[in-house]
Amino acid sequence: MTVEQLMTRSVITVTPETPLKHVASLLVDHGISGLPVVDQGEVVGVVSEAGIIAKEQGRVNGQPGVVSSRIHRADRFEQKRTARTAGEAMTTPAITIETYGPASAAAALMTEKGVDRLPVLRNGRLVGLVTRADLVRAFTRADSEIEQEIRDEVINRGYWQDPGALEVRSEAGEVLIAGRVDSESAAAGLPIAVERVPGVVSVRAKLTWPREPGS
Repeated sequence: MTVEQLMTRSVITVTPETPLKHVASLLVDHGISGLPVVDQGEVVGVVSEAGIIAKEQGRVNGQPGVVSSRIHRADRFEQKRTARTAGEAMTTPAITIETYGPASAAAALMTEKGVDRLPVLRNGRLVGLVTRADLVRAFTRADSEIEQEIRDEVINRGYWQDPGALEVRSEAGEVLIAGRVDSESAAAGLPIAVERVPGVVSVRAKLTWPREPGS
């Protein structure tokens, strides 16, 4: 499953000059936690609830407070605390992903970078947004959908194996893949690739392959 199959295509955006008050209204009115910041068609950052919270914290404390012992982080917090526009409050550079990226890559990127959403690009232009919630929804897919993706995308397109030669069964996301493949490397790689399919909880593999003479 690719990012393009998961993403929301209708994306609300703001510009760097958008007043922070308007950003807050958009977040509340649409029930979302962040917005891409777009300047002349290019995604330059993401403004989120964290930017608003930094502003509120500044009002309560009257000073940035102890955010980090590192000076550059304190400076960044101070910039967000005094922000008046989306451009001043946004996190930059924006962490993005291409439409063709697999769902597993989006999940890894969100985890590694500690973000909740990724602007989705095609040829450098914003075409959608994928969130943690989108990945969670993908995880709830029916077993029949999981089996079909394993056959089509992993076995056939990914490893050039004959899907008809392999048994693929998913029960509540617990997958069994069994049969004969054409090489030891395919036998080793297939279970790993299947684990990355959204909705897969575990993989049990019973695979055989042609043995080299004398092995």
